[in-house]
Amino acid sequence: MKKKVLITGGAGFIGSHLADELLNFGYEVRALDNLSEQVHGKNCKRPDYLHPDVELQIGDVRDKEAVLKALEGVDAVFHLAAMVGVGQSMYEIREYTDVNNTGTAVLLECLSQKPVEKLVVASSMSIYGEGLYQNKTGKLVTAFERPLEQLKAGLWEVMDSNGQELTPIPTPESKTPCLSSVYALSKYDQERMSLIVGRAYNIPTVAMRFFNVYGTRQALSNPYTGVLAIFASRFLNENPPMIFEDGQQQRDFVHVRDVALACRLALETPEAAGQVFNVGSGNNYTISEIAERLAAVMGKEHLQAQITGKYRVGDIRHCYSDISLANEVLGFYPQVDFNSGLLELAEWLEGQIAYDRVNEASAELASRGLTV
Repeated sequence: MKKKVLITGGAGFIGSHLADELLNFGYEVRALDNLSEQVHGKNCKRPDYLHPDVELQIGDVRDKEAVLKALEGVDAVFHLAAMVGVGQSMYEIREYTDVNNTGTAVLLECLSQKPVEKLVVASSMSIYGEGLYQNKTGKLVTAFERPLEQLKAGLWEVMDSNGQELTPIPTPESKTPCLSSVYALSKYDQERMSLIVGRAYNIPTVAMRFFNVYGTRQALSNPYTGVLAIFASRFLNENPPMIFEDGQQQRDFVHVRDVALACRLALETPEAAGQVFNVGSGNNYTISEIAERLAAVMGKEHLQAQITGKYRVGDIRHCYSDISLANEVLGFYPQVDFNSGLLELAEWLEGQIAYDRVNEASAELASRGLTV
């Protein structure tokens, strides 16, 4: 008999790709999604990209009745429903806390009444704050937030207490969280609540810390979505990307199909229960390099990125993943190399319309003193 899986946020970017992965491996899939306007646009109808075999229930994860209905006959749950974006979380504080924290609490209360065989919750690399560093002697250093005076002076790199520049290295799951935004705090709450309640009610639970996920179906008109989608929106509207600081900050970009693969492996691996896993590519790129490479595949080399030389509150300098634990326990190895992923994204972008709201979002942040 086929196992039935519920994906909260299942009509979204990652959720829809996860649904494809699960359907390909013989699962039945139900999605609970509120079709948020910021993600899905004003018409708020079932997305064309959502596989026809997905049973879509339109409802909010904060609505207990909707959640209980969605859990009927379900064997496992992927909890992906969340507000995303560091910048917006710093002024829509109540909304982020309500959707991410309260929504998770509602789901977990419902699961305490209707336990399932497995719960997999989407966490985020943002909980690390700065990634792991080492000093000139090779000693590991947990970096703290960069002082505002330093950032105002345009000194972007992370320093130790002696003013020596630190070198970033891959960040493992053992790194102590450093929560530098409301979004990061809410994702950490989602992760810990799920693991605590899962343990209490004997629901095997796994938390997946996603790094920078990219690929087709990302919401191009949402100015707080992933950086590649934001850059793509700018290029489609013949505008240059805007990059904070000096563009040399390093990130890990992982293809959405690899994220879907990691999630399925977490569901199917008994040893994963109670653990937390990084889900990244294990590679790192500067933000300027990302802008150049996307421009090249989209034929937009004439649009040179604008380096703003400004700091956005809540941003970190460097963070990229150590995925050795996911390799070892889940047997997870990324399948999509970055060049192939970018080419596929560029091909998809040719048929897309994006409303570029980056200037609007930047003005909102600046008016609130959230960029310096």
